[in-house]
Amino acid sequence: MAINKRYFIELSYDGTNYHGWQVQQNAVSVQEILNKALSTLLRQPIETTGCGRTDTGVHAKEYFAHLDVEPIGDRPYEIDKRSFNSLLPYDIAIKNIIPVDPGAHARFDATLRSYEYHIHFDKNPFLNNYSWLTRDVPDLDLMNKAAAIVMEYTDFSCFSKSNTQVKTNNCKIAKAFWQQTENGIVFKISADRFLRNMVRAIVGTLIMVGKGEIHPESIRTIIASKNRSNAGMSVPACGLYLTEVKYPYL
Repeated sequence: MAINKRYFIELSYDGTNYHGWQVQQNAVSVQEILNKALSTLLRQPIETTGCGRTDTGVHAKEYFAHLDVEPIGDRPYEIDKRSFNSLLPYDIAIKNIIPVDPGAHARFDATLRSYEYHIHFDKNPFLNNYSWLTRDVPDLDLMNKAAAIVMEYTDFSCFSKSNTQVKTNNCKIAKAFWQQTENGIVFKISADRFLRNMVRAIVGTLIMVGKGEIHPESIRTIIASKNRSNAGMSVPACGLYLTEVKYPYL
């Protein structure tokens, strides 16, 4: 007798029109759209499990989810990428469909996640909803000094959204730095895991350094406090992108 088949789906999406990845009761999410399309395509109820949450308005250049498909008769149902994409709106695209072992898990098996945060300084209609427009140009060197200090720590309670249900606020950051782009600047960060709102809070705090409001060394005091109110603001979601998720078997 054939058993259920597990698949990983690699996708990308423009988060502008969605209230994040996770299914919401009174708002449209990416996960809801995927579940409905897959249920229609495969003619059975499908529930996907994502590699993590993204907030309202956040984008994903690379995202993974897994699902189980019940076989029809003695043969597992293969998912056709073109048919799947045809059922999705323009702002969600399926890039790959990968058969995996039954125990593979999109969230728990991920070993590294990477994000980018984009900022521009001149009004540009083509960057609206995809980068944060801010007037003052911060000091990139100061922000990179502060970013290097962030990498020395593991407990990021001060950058986490309050009242989140997680076992630990520890994360291992592999890289964190700013660089110049054609249109402005971008912050790149990779870690084994991220807390809710963490990247946007880090960016907001580093911007304070770049504007000369606090010294780079002040980052140490902020992190040691473990208090979200001591860190900078949460910058707008429009500039944030999940860019990479790594697994040991993909």
